[in-house]
Amino acid sequence: MTTNRLALSFTHTLKRCTASLLIMSPLAMISLTPAYGLDGGHKPLTIERMHASPALAGSSPRGLTLSPDGQRVTYLAGRKDNQNVYDLWQMEVKTGASSLLLNADKLANKELSDEEKARRERQRIYGEGIMEYFWADDSKALLIPAAGNLYYFSLVDNSVSLLPIGEGFATDARLSPKGNFVSFVRDQNLYVLDLTTKKLEAMTTDGGGAIKNAMAEFVAQEEMDRMTGYWWAPDESAIAFTRIDESGVELVTRNEIYADGIKLTEQRYPAAGKNNVAIQLGVVTLNNKAINWVSLRDEKSDDKNKDIYLPRVDWLPDSKHLSFQWQSRDQQQLDLQLVALDALTKPQTLVKERSEAWVNLNNDLHFLKRQSAFIWASERDGFNHLYLFDLKGKLKTQLTKGTWAVDELEYIDETAGWVYFTGRKDTPIEKHLYRVPLAGGKIERVSSEAGMHDPVFADNQSVYLDYFNSLSQPPQVSLRGDKGQHLAWVEQNQVNAGHPLYDYAGLWQLPEFKELKAEDGQILQTRLFKPVPFDAGKKYPVVVRVYGGPHAQLVTNSWSEQDYFTQYLVQQGYVVFQLDNRGSAHRGTQFEQVIYRHLGEAEVNDQKVGVDYLRSLPFVDRDNVAIYGHSYGGYMALMSLFKAPDYFKAAISGAPVTDWRLYDTHYTERYLAHPDTNAKGYEASSVFPYVKNYQSGLLMYHGMADDNVLFENSTRVYKALQDEGKLFQMIDYPGSKHSMRGEKVRNHLYRSLADFLDKQLKRTP
Repeated sequence: MTTNRLALSFTHTLKRCTASLLIMSPLAMISLTPAYGLDGGHKPLTIERMHASPALAGSSPRGLTLSPDGQRVTYLAGRKDNQNVYDLWQMEVKTGASSLLLNADKLANKELSDEEKARRERQRIYGEGIMEYFWADDSKALLIPAAGNLYYFSLVDNSVSLLPIGEGFATDARLSPKGNFVSFVRDQNLYVLDLTTKKLEAMTTDGGGAIKNAMAEFVAQEEMDRMTGYWWAPDESAIAFTRIDESGVELVTRNEIYADGIKLTEQRYPAAGKNNVAIQLGVVTLNNKAINWVSLRDEKSDDKNKDIYLPRVDWLPDSKHLSFQWQSRDQQQLDLQLVALDALTKPQTLVKERSEAWVNLNNDLHFLKRQSAFIWASERDGFNHLYLFDLKGKLKTQLTKGTWAVDELEYIDETAGWVYFTGRKDTPIEKHLYRVPLAGGKIERVSSEAGMHDPVFADNQSVYLDYFNSLSQPPQVSLRGDKGQHLAWVEQNQVNAGHPLYDYAGLWQLPEFKELKAEDGQILQTRLFKPVPFDAGKKYPVVVRVYGGPHAQLVTNSWSEQDYFTQYLVQQGYVVFQLDNRGSAHRGTQFEQVIYRHLGEAEVNDQKVGVDYLRSLPFVDRDNVAIYGHSYGGYMALMSLFKAPDYFKAAISGAPVTDWRLYDTHYTERYLAHPDTNAKGYEASSVFPYVKNYQSGLLMYHGMADDNVLFENSTRVYKALQDEGKLFQMIDYPGSKHSMRGEKVRNHLYRSLADFLDKQLKRTP
């Protein structure tokens, strides 16, 4: 249940808007005047238009990259007539000229393998055409995987050639660091193709059945943000890879229900409290294909401990040392370990992270090239910050500190001595780019526009692509210098005449931000969208939109496709309210870890604080408040309606987890511990003890081929409510996965949700 599924989006500020943004720190409150309308027409938004092409947000490039030589910006862009088909585009940095680099129609298309379909679902990659690509080190060619084939695109003569990789479906393909080889996984084994000789070799041969080489296991993909199972040494001499044995993981038969039949799928699903995969870490050398194994040891024992996680693997610049992160099953211990290639059985622990709740993972480990040191991110002082260690594990300096969180380490300029990172130093509801001296010192803010900044740096210079968005600006991309200076537009995406959003912009509502206090005194961030048009003398029904789970945040100054339905609702006369309860992201461990061992308690209490505030507003109809959420938000909708029926008249619950014993090990045990040690917590965190409190006003929906939050989560609630004789509504979607993709599916879903809300909250007594 990673936050990727939320797709919380991008942004900047429109030319003119009737609302003003005032940022106040440290816990900022953006005060938007109760006006509405950006610069544009006043055409009402329809549900069908929300999901139609061209996309309302306009041109929204993905897969942004700067070529290694810094001369080109490349990106994937959906077509105007079909936003779900992507072609490869380029912009020349010197001239600023943009052009189509490669039309996806030049690549053969075929049905994806089941393994690739599952991998893309884990990555939240949706669409057709060119979905990923990799630059050669000399910037003269690109590797493009497409539907199991691999293509080599030469920029010298603009030729596209199909690489000779043999029969079968290639997944997780990539170029080697120096561009001399292509690697990929097929039939659960790792292969390498020499681009000069075109010789193809299998680096592993024992894959098959329960054995998978160079592949990330289910929980690594879904919960650890590790989508691969192999890593090239920088000098291309060797590849580190995982070997997983799934034979101990429970094999479940899952019914994927489609409109024209039922597909029985056998899946190794590690449910909470059950067995995980047994994992090994090996290193295979290219010259002789010899495999040697790394010792993965428990710090308390010399014996190998198989019941562990291996969330990260990273080579050091010298290609002679390999690091890996060892995580205990209870996730209260995380060790950064280092091994030399000539002593793989003797790992050295560099850093130890400990928590009485859990240790969060991140992607911020970076080994320096010019000094024997590395940067490491840690929440050891209560907030995620950056630390500089030497290669013996001795702390040299804490680079960032304060009651705010670093989002991500973005780039290190060792020559100039700067560390670039994104974080929430000025406000938790915006994401900005900062830099700090590598030796430690004063932090400088690099980005300026109020909103969310996602930078993509060049490999060898301090220039970056700024992927920016805000509540009033759909995603735009610019090229920036080392101090944030604007160099060129890649996609300005101005909302002017001709832009897909322009006809609707005049009715686009901007929210009012406010801070409330939880029962323990911690600050809760909220935002409220007023109806369009708004009459202060009327009373309006309210829809509370919620996610509420860890590693997620809804209350931000950001553009999001999730907000299109919010804009539709406010135009239909609803107040829409959002509150990030305790347990959600970017607020530090005290704020997040209050949920440990008991889910659905503090979160629901905080949502009740939000409703108490709503009831104090003269324009709110206190008797007509509904709550709506998907995934963890679906769970929150059920818990809120069942545990606080006097607060919520109705609820919409999409694809909810209802019994945490049905969800996977890594996510569930992180927050609830092992079922054997916290049986009461699992019971109290389930929705079923509270079903008896339900009276009326529930709509549930679920994809009937969901392989993440299994359909059984909803069917168990259906049965429990039926046994209680309670009336409710349900809509189940044949063939749909967890993310409910597809224009027709989404149109039907949101029309159904709108109809349900109208009947529940607007009917005359």
